[in-house]
Amino acid sequence: MRTEWIAKRHGQSNVSQMHYARQGVITEEMQYVAQRENLPAELIREEVARGRMIIPANINHPNLEPMAIGIASKCKVNANIGASPNSSNLDEEVAKLNLAVKYGADTVMDLSTGGGNLDTIRTAIIKASPVPIGTVPIYQVLESVHGKIENLTPDDFLHVIEKHAQQGVDYMTIHAGLLIEYLPLVRSRITGIVSRGGGIIARWMLHHHKQNPLYTHFDDIIEIFKKYDVSFSLGDSLRPGCTHDASDDAQLSELKTLGQLTRRAWEHDVQVMVEGPGHVPMDQIEFNVKKQMEECSEAPFYVLGPLVTDIAPGYDHITSAIGAAIAGWHGTAMLCYVTPKEHLGLPNAEDVRNGLIAYKIAAHAADIARHRIGARDRDDQLSTARYNFDWTRQFELSLDPERAKEYHDETLPADIYKTAEFCSMCGPKFCPMQTKVDADALTELEKFLAKEKEVVTQS
Repeated sequence: MRTEWIAKRHGQSNVSQMHYARQGVITEEMQYVAQRENLPAELIREEVARGRMIIPANINHPNLEPMAIGIASKCKVNANIGASPNSSNLDEEVAKLNLAVKYGADTVMDLSTGGGNLDTIRTAIIKASPVPIGTVPIYQVLESVHGKIENLTPDDFLHVIEKHAQQGVDYMTIHAGLLIEYLPLVRSRITGIVSRGGGIIARWMLHHHKQNPLYTHFDDIIEIFKKYDVSFSLGDSLRPGCTHDASDDAQLSELKTLGQLTRRAWEHDVQVMVEGPGHVPMDQIEFNVKKQMEECSEAPFYVLGPLVTDIAPGYDHITSAIGAAIAGWHGTAMLCYVTPKEHLGLPNAEDVRNGLIAYKIAAHAADIARHRIGARDRDDQLSTARYNFDWTRQFELSLDPERAKEYHDETLPADIYKTAEFCSMCGPKFCPMQTKVDADALTELEKFLAKEKEVVTQS
């Protein structure tokens, strides 16, 4: 779809959506997003121009179907996939991608650290993906020096970042906000640094006693991103890894730096979203969202969870979806899903499905709470189908139609039960929705109640 659009931009030094938006140009991508979001194209352009919305769309990802991340658009959901040295391979990761897209992932991050040639895996995922693909290039940087962090150089980082951009990656997590002076701030934490990328940068700085190379070479990364229209996803290296560590000095110090880096990227018309905390008690979520908007000049907020309690390994898609719904309600633009395997292992296809559906629920609940136009239309349609015992229509409108049908058919599998006016919960005699009250009966009832009220008033 984008091949002709992109061809017109060849030879330009800056091909970012923000660059065109600030020149007053409504690109084809902006038009497409406007149709998807049911919003005016000029509003999309304005939001991208001011940095409050991004359209991740690398010029080397032509099969992308453009989407937007921002407070003016619907709340989005990212799904993480990725092969590891201990599990999974290219075919499994492409299958996970297809499953994630099937169940509604708005973007997908390839977090592969092994399990095959990382370039081959990434290229296959991008080629197969109609949604934006994000990566964390530092993982491949570390692989390039065989895991010896102390051997990393700034050129190693820049080389891999440009490679990802050339391959068509739409946004990258860049851990540039972790400064060497912030490391002592983690002393009082229970879980220290839980970001993989942040941990790598921290160990490099502790070994060399030098400032974060992603921070000192941030302008070089900007130049790469301008050429390909890659969006920054500024990584929160000091995100809290447990509720005890939430909203501490380490997290908030890095957030302030992320705000400074956001505005620096905007000076070059490069798109930015900012990553947010992973574990936050419910009463601190609104503060975290508003603090990010304040520090980062309303750049889109992209949060992992947040998990609202730490005692449910195996169920962290639930502990985090609770926090995700609250964060989305208060203005978070994109939610990064958490699967049941969080903290325990590499998710398989079923884990991807469960995590993604939990987060689609959270994002949709947030859109309803924010009173987005049309957000509740599907709910009303499903409720009508439910009241009319239209089981087939209920399944069609479900976020996971196959699961809904599977659960219904466990006890009532025959086709005849697809038109039955009951389910196995209440049975044929006790379903309250069989109580159909027609309009005439209600009118008569209202007349009776009015007379009764008049008698009481007179007496």
